[in-house]
Amino acid sequence: MKEIIFVGRSNVGKSTLIRALTGIKVPVGKLPGVTRKPLHLPYQKFQITDMPGFGYMSKVTKQGQEAIKDNIVHYIEQNSTNIQLAVMVLNATSFVEIVDRWTQRNEIPVEVELFEFLHELDIQVIVAANKMDKIKEIDETLNGIAQRLGMTPPWKQWIDTIVPVSAKKGKIGILKELIQKNLERKDIHPQVLSTLIK
Repeated sequence: MKEIIFVGRSNVGKSTLIRALTGIKVPVGKLPGVTRKPLHLPYQKFQITDMPGFGYMSKVTKQGQEAIKDNIVHYIEQNSTNIQLAVMVLNATSFVEIVDRWTQRNEIPVEVELFEFLHELDIQVIVAANKMDKIKEIDETLNGIAQRLGMTPPWKQWIDTIVPVSAKKGKIGILKELIQKNLERKDIHPQVLSTLIK
């Protein structure tokens, strides 16, 4: 079964976003790290996978956090041929600050590493910039996200990759359309697609 994975740092709203998109009651916790292993949810013709969050997790040691991160990488590698789409969920209110903090320590931020890793495996990625209802400077924030993920601003030239959302407020329409568009595109057989493009 083809798969859509939702990945991102702990507490960015992955589970809330899945619930808003599908109506499936995904377990959502107030503390980071409620999702500890991939959670598989059948949806239409696909499987949606809610991946564990990386970074800080409540009551999880640093070694435990590293182990979860390694498990995420191994899972994606092992299932890359089945994964049709990755939705990388970011907290728009803190993403730029977190990336800059890592960069100042001469470390590659996990989100940047994950974004590049997914592309290396030839997995289509949509970046869902969540919690946009708390942002005043929308273009400035989204330009900052684009830039730190290696995309030249303005962000609006990346509207198939970066999508502003607010999972809690249900502002997810554009993301839903974009997911559908990506899945429909991949459902078409390559030979059929080549005749459509001509």
